[in-house]
Amino acid sequence: MQEITIQNLKCGGCASTISKKISSMDCVNSVEVNITNSSVMVELKNPSQMNEVKEELSSLGYPEETEPNSLRKKAKSMLSCSVGKITQ
Repeated sequence: MQEITIQNLKCGGCASTISKKISSMDCVNSVEVNITNSSVMVELKNPSQMNEVKEELSSLGYPEETEPNSLRKKAKSMLSCSVGKITQ
């Protein structure tokens, strides 16, 4: 499994959204979200597809810790979090 440290991960709602969206990707075998460490562990079918996962996380509002964290991404993460809380 490969680990990605992300920004804006705050709660179980965030983790729920991330788990559902990332696990539904064709390139992903499994995903684990660690709220305490703000990290996502991903097992990929092909390790070279990690950029696809990072792009999806960023589009949900959870950019990698080394990426810029714009106001737009923060707002998207709040929306993703709310949706995750509703669908938990």
